[in-house]
Amino acid sequence: MISFEWGPTGAASIVEPGGIAVVVDVLSFTTTLSVAVERGMTVYPFRWKDERAVAYAEERDAVLATGRSVRDGVSLSPASVRAAEGVERLVLPSPNGSAIAFGLAGAGATVVGASLRNVSAVARWLAGRDEPVAVVAAGERWPDDTLRPAVEDLWGAGAVIAGLVDLGRSGLTAEARVAERAYRAAAFPDDLVACASGQELVGIGFAADVDVAAEVDATDVVPVLRGEAFVAGSPVE
Repeated sequence: MISFEWGPTGAASIVEPGGIAVVVDVLSFTTTLSVAVERGMTVYPFRWKDERAVAYAEERDAVLATGRSVRDGVSLSPASVRAAEGVERLVLPSPNGSAIAFGLAGAGATVVGASLRNVSAVARWLAGRDEPVAVVAAGERWPDDTLRPAVEDLWGAGAVIAGLVDLGRSGLTAEARVAERAYRAAAFPDDLVACASGQELVGIGFAADVDVAAEVDATDVVPVLRGEAFVAGSPVE
């Protein structure tokens, strides 16, 4: 079975113990995650604006990523992680994808991070497995902290599902089939730049982050959550 849902509540509703959860947060947690793991970093997901984050990072001898509003050093910006030097372990909080991954760490499922940058690699990694696959689009947040479905995450989730279909997998839920169709109808990079989240990042000076996110199939890395940290998954496990 390949299912699809939105946000932390949706993840809790479809992720099965012993199954595989694919978290998708294109702008930007899973894009930044792909860049970090590609560069050999161990990445610890964490909740956003949690006062324990500093101590959590210190206990793991890790760098704590900041929000984009802090323009110096390593942040949630994938461009900042690409430019970082000497970072081996990174605590990477975000309000959406990272918080979902952190919440799923004890759910008994294998958690994978997917973005447009590694979508074919993730699909290949999943294709030979028999476990149920739950693809979770992280979405964004409205000012009142409710979930805002974000089209870029619909496309990213649909890309994973489309890749599995192309490799012969079946058993999609209706929601997963709609996500697949949405991805196949999109045009990159233009649609990613034009969507609400893309325009928001461009407007605050982070157009480079959208460019990184639009690097479709730029890497073969598959970030897999092992214990409390994401590391590069083996092609065959």
